[in-house]
Amino acid sequence: MKKIPAIKSVMTAFPYWIESNDSLTSAKNMMEEHSISHLPVKEDGQLVGVVATHDIDQANANKNIQAHSIKDICVLNVYKVEMSEPLDNVVSHMASHHIGSALVMKDDRLVGVFTVNDACRCFVEFMRYQFRTGTGNDIA
Repeated sequence: MKKIPAIKSVMTAFPYWIESNDSLTSAKNMMEEHSISHLPVKEDGQLVGVVATHDIDQANANKNIQAHSIKDICVLNVYKVEMSEPLDNVVSHMASHHIGSALVMKDDRLVGVFTVNDACRCFVEFMRYQFRTGTGNDIA
């Protein structure tokens, strides 16, 4: 019987991050440059939140918001998990709480990010493995 993998086996390790006082433009540029949708936010070296592409796009589209830095729009109540947390627990929690990312920690240090996009990628790999097509020698 196979064991469900830990989040550390599917996370994006050594994630990019941004300082809380950086601009929305610099965050957007970093996300586009590295093809990522979520950035952990740090302040004085400490993890304080996460910002998603959607957050930046929404702030830019809403002229009433006077967001000058990432701190103005980032999510402060982040979902953190330890590296050893089973993948199914993380995905289940993200789905039931409508969370777009989990920040993966080791000894209170950020070591990875796992996003909904990563979950979809894992699901595709699983489906392709489970339902792989035969070599053509299969009998109908």
